[in-house]
Amino acid sequence: MFRIVYVWMAVIQIVYVAMNSLRMVLMIKGWKLAASLISMIEICIYILGLTMVLNQMDTPLGVIIYSASYGIGILIGVYLEEKIAIGYIALQIVTQNGDMPQILRGHKFGVTAWTGVGANGFRTVLLVFAKRKEYPGLIRIIKEADEHAFLISFEPRKFMGGFWIKKGRL
Repeated sequence: MFRIVYVWMAVIQIVYVAMNSLRMVLMIKGWKLAASLISMIEICIYILGLTMVLNQMDTPLGVIIYSASYGIGILIGVYLEEKIAIGYIALQIVTQNGDMPQILRGHKFGVTAWTGVGANGFRTVLLVFAKRKEYPGLIRIIKEADEHAFLISFEPRKFMGGFWIKKGRL
């Protein structure tokens, strides 16, 4: 017989793990206060759920629900982090389209460009810096300008000076 305690156990575990995932991201991004506040709520949920979980771990259904809800909590935590999109992204772009720097600047992105030599000749190499929330739109613009462009993206942890400071975009 399915008991309501299993539903509560799953809900508590999902919320706890999602908050844990989000807190970890905030800690990595340097948002210390927000991570600390989330951890206080997280531990309250953990203590509340721990008693319930320990009382139900002797049944196979309790173990399955606990395990599945942990995985679901991770998925929800990752989804929330992607939606919040805290921080910045840097892209290095290698393209044959020499107009791409002007196209990206026309969309208000800071672009540093130089010429590189690849296996098949000269290419334009770009370094672009953007807010993570702008990433999907930036990718769309790049693909429209050169669907064969080579991209490398990374998250810069610290930066100073340049286009962003001058424009007050930080």
